[in-house]
Parts: sequence; structure tokens; C-alpha cells
Amino acid sequence: MTNLHRYIPMTEQNRTDMLATIGVQSTEDLFRDIPEEIRYRGTLPMSSAMDEFTLLGHMKKLAGRNADTGSYTSFIGAGIYDHHLPVVINHMISRSEFYTAYTPYQPEISQGELQAIFEFQSYICELTGMAVANASMYDGVTALSEAGALAAGATKRKQLIISRTVHPEAREMVATMAHGLNLDIVEVGFANGVTDLAALSQAVTTETAAVLIQSPNFFGCIEDLTAIEPIIHGVKGLFVVSTNPISLGLIESPGKLGADIVVGDAQPLGISQSLGGPTCGFFAVADHLMRRMPGRIVGQTTDIDGKRGFVLTLQAREQHIRREKATSNICSNQALLALCASIYLSTMGKQGMIDVANLNLQKAHYAAGQLTMKRGIKMPFSSPFFNEFVIKLPEGTSVKDMNLRLLEAGILGGYDLGQAYPELAGHMLIAVTEKRTRDEIDHFANRLEELA
Repeated sequence: MTNLHRYIPMTEQNRTDMLATIGVQSTEDLFRDIPEEIRYRGTLPMSSAMDEFTLLGHMKKLAGRNADTGSYTSFIGAGIYDHHLPVVINHMISRSEFYTAYTPYQPEISQGELQAIFEFQSYICELTGMAVANASMYDGVTALSEAGALAAGATKRKQLIISRTVHPEAREMVATMAHGLNLDIVEVGFANGVTDLAALSQAVTTETAAVLIQSPNFFGCIEDLTAIEPIIHGVKGLFVVSTNPISLGLIESPGKLGADIVVGDAQPLGISQSLGGPTCGFFAVADHLMRRMPGRIVGQTTDIDGKRGFVLTLQAREQHIRREKATSNICSNQALLALCASIYLSTMGKQGMIDVANLNLQKAHYAAGQLTMKRGIKMPFSSPFFNEFVIKLPEGTSVKDMNLRLLEAGILGGYDLGQAYPELAGHMLIAVTEKRTRDEIDHFANRLEELA
């Protein structure tokens, strides 16, 4: 009779039986193909075995060494943000029918999962002003690189132009993708914290497949999309915009400003920071590009009885079985995290999105005002910004050293821009979300002045 106790640990008899079945004397025999001289023979530097109670205590102690946003006041963003997470989100995604669902290949038994994805797609279309959205991407960075690949395939051109105001990690990912597809990447510089439009105009040619812009950009500044759109569309290229979804509660959607592809990271929409991930990317396009979208799309239909139902649709089989002919090798999605975003958006509603975006905007501007009143602290850019902005510390001040001292005061300081932009050494990228209080902002500004 089959053993139904699936989670009982393996016994020594089980081990002996399995070794006998495959014809070896010991576990060590399984590694005999590895040359003796390169095998590790010592004891790994780790603790001895612990009982459950001791192990839980040990892990809790290790976790307590993390400078998390539950015990520290965070002013760091740069792609992962400390937003409020409505408690209903964790309650909903903890339901076993959601967190154990893998992939909805069989629509007849996956209607709940498919509907959740369909709702996510619908929300993303509403936010971005685009016609069609997919079931989600791995994160915002890979979404942008896939947008570049789509643009190259759709236009049959080999050049992508990307602004240096795009997140540094996203630019690295785009470059990696471009290398595999033999695409040329041209980076355009910035002026006053936004894309240099004169340099962009000179860089764009009839060989340009797309211009890739982030707005609000990595510095938090709002790009002039209406000025960029005619530059790329004038040569019949595609306009790709990466955006912060929270900002769309206030700012006009990229779709209404002429974007052909809109991507971004859904992390601000109810997804926890989780020490850096995982997150969820969104990807939306204009009508004429829908059949070139990577990943999967859930469509709404009716069954033979006329009842509403959901199916996977418009997905090429090549993405699963003929990978070399695929428009993209991404054939999965972040269903559980897309559900987080859907629950967040449904909980907030239209007015809630406007309110939270406004709180981010107002609190960031209050913080900027308080910081620039302090001795030696300046704002190098005067362009409009959303919930992030750049400050310049007093001459000779190390951002790294400053952040270590702020950490001692219970504050997670801003991102050191000198790491990705050598010309901005001594500059700090500050993020202020709706969670930051006036007292926290004032304390941060005062502490920064004292330490500087």
C-alpha cells in the first residue's frame, strides 16, 4: 500500500533500500565521477545541528541584524519603496488557492486564477492609458529590456536609444539583452536631472528602433514626454516609457502622451520590499503591438452556455516549444504578486490612488524644503519631481560614511548616486513615501545637518 504520510523524514532503511535499488554501496559512491583531487573533504564551517526551538531563536537573532523598515525610518528608494501595505493584501494572498496556484494551463479548473490575472491586466490598462496589458513580467527591469527587444523586432531596426536617467540596473539589463540580439545601444545624457533633448534629437536616426525613457526617472524628475514623443515618432520608431505606477494617480498616463509601450515595476502597488524582491513587472502596449507582446495574456470569453469565462489567449506556441523562433523567451508571469497589485488597486480605488500619489508628492516636496534649509545641503536639479529627489551634501562629505552614521541614528539614508554616476559623487537620492511623518522628516533633516 502506498505510504500516504508524505512529510515523514526518510529513515535509514529507506536510504539503504534506495542505494541498493540503484546499485551503489553508499552516498559517497554517487560522487565517484568527480575527480578525487577536487573533492572537498573537510567539514563545512557551520554550526552543529540544532533542535527546532534553538534554530528558531537563532534565525530570529540573525533576522534581527537586518536594518529593516519596521525598526528604521527609511529614506531610500531607487527602485524598491517603503509604501504602506493594506492588511487585506496579506490576508487574501495567504489563501491556499492563490499561493499554491502555479500556472493556469487548464482554464476549466483555473478560472479564479485567470480572473485575477485578467483584473490585473485591466487595472494596468486603466493606469497606463494603453490598449492591452499582459499577465505581468518578472520585474520592471526585465520588462524594459523586453520592450527594447519588441521594438527591434517590430521595426526591423538595430539601434536602441536609452536615457542615462533610466535606472542603472535597467540600463545594464537592456545592454545584456541587446548583446544577445546584436543590437546597438546609444546612451543619451541628462541636463538638470532630465533627458537632454538636444542630445536626444541628434542621436535619433532612421535606424533607431525605439527611445527608452523613465518618468519619473531615476532621479525622481518628471520627463517631458510630449517633447520626446515627436522626436522618435518623426523617424517612425517606437516610444517606450518606464513609469512608477503610484505617480499615475496624479500624472497624465504615458499612453495619452503618445507612448507605444509602457512598462514598470508593480512593487509600489502593495508588494512588500522583501529585502529587494521578488517584485512584479507590468507591460502594456498599443493595439498594433499586442501580438508581439512577451509572456501571456488572459482573455475574457463565454462558454457554450453563455457564461462568462477566462482563457489564455494570443500567446504563440513558440514561446514554449520552439524557443529559437520566439519573440520572447519569457512564457511565465508573477501571478501571486500581480494579485497583490490587483488587491491594492481595488482597495485604494480611483480616489485612493489620487490621494496616495498626492501624499507622496507633498511629503517629498516638504522634505526637500526642509533639507535645503540646512547648512551646506543643496538640490542640484530644479526639474519637477515626484517622490524622489537628489541632494548634494557639503563638499568633501562621503555619502557612504554619512549613511553609516545615519544608520546608528535609526535612519536608512538615501542612495549613493556616486556608485552609478561618478560625476554625482557626494550626491544622495532621497525617497519620501506616504509613510513618512513630519516628525520623521524633520528629524532626518536635523540629523543630516548635524552629521554634515
